[in-house]
Amino acid sequence: MSARRAGLAAFAAACLWAFAGDVSAATLQISPVTIEFSASENATGLTLRNPGDTPLYGQVRVFHWTQADGDDVLTPTADVIASPPLIEIAPHGDQLVRLVRVNPAGAANVANAASGASAPATAENANAELSYRLLIDELPAPGTANADGVTIRLRYSVPVFVEPRGGMAPPALTWRLVHGAHGYALRADNAGQRRAQISAVQLFDDSGHSWDVTHGLLGYALGHQGRQWSVPVPPDAKIGRMKVRATVNTQPVEGAVAIEQGG
Repeated sequence: MSARRAGLAAFAAACLWAFAGDVSAATLQISPVTIEFSASENATGLTLRNPGDTPLYGQVRVFHWTQADGDDVLTPTADVIASPPLIEIAPHGDQLVRLVRVNPAGAANVANAASGASAPATAENANAELSYRLLIDELPAPGTANADGVTIRLRYSVPVFVEPRGGMAPPALTWRLVHGAHGYALRADNAGQRRAQISAVQLFDDSGHSWDVTHGLLGYALGHQGRQWSVPVPPDAKIGRMKVRATVNTQPVEGAVAIEQGG
C-alpha cells in the first residue's frame, strides 16, 4: 500500500466528518463552516466555541485535499498553517484560530501535480482552485485515564478553498453510474476549475424508476478532479436511460448519466 493510501485509510478509520450542515449540531461550534481565501488574501480565521460546562481540548491541523480514483486524499502540508495548533477552550468560551498561507506558489505546484498537470503547468491548471481540509480533533483532558486503552474523540473537518489569480471556470460536471461487483456507484467528474458542492441528489430513468441518493450534502467534486459514491440502486435493477437531478453550489441542475460496467 502506498504512503498516500495508508494515510487515507488511517484518516477514514479515525474520522467523523462534520460537513457544512452538520457542524453546529456537534459538541464544538465552528464559524464559518467553509473558509475561502481570495487570490490576494494570505490570512484569515475561524472561531471555535465551547458551549459546554467543561473545558474543551483539541488539536488543529491542515491537509492538502485532492481526489484520486474516486476518493478523497489528504496529504500533510506546510503551505497553510493553523495557529494555535493546540487549543484549550474554557466553558462557554471562544478560541480564534488563524490560518496563514506561507507558500502560495508551492501550493499551486502541488495542486497542478495532483490534477495531472505536467511541468510547466498549463494556464488552465494554474487557475485551478486550491483545496484543503482543516481537521480539528477533540482531545481528552490532561491526566484523563483511558478506558480499556481506548480514547473516543470527535473530529471536525472544515473545507478550505483558495481562489486563483485571474478568476476560474465554474464547475462542469459529467456523471457516470458505474456498475461493479457490489452494486452501483455514482461518479461526478469536474472539468471546471472551481469545486462542485453536490447535494439533494436523485437518479431517475425513462422507465419511470427513481432513486433518492441523498436529501442533504453528498460531497464535493474538486476542480479538474472527481469523486464517486455508492448509491441505492439495486445491483439487478433494469434501468433505462439515466438522468440525475442535484443541487450544485446551491443551484439546481439536471444532466444525463452514462452507465458503465466497472471492474
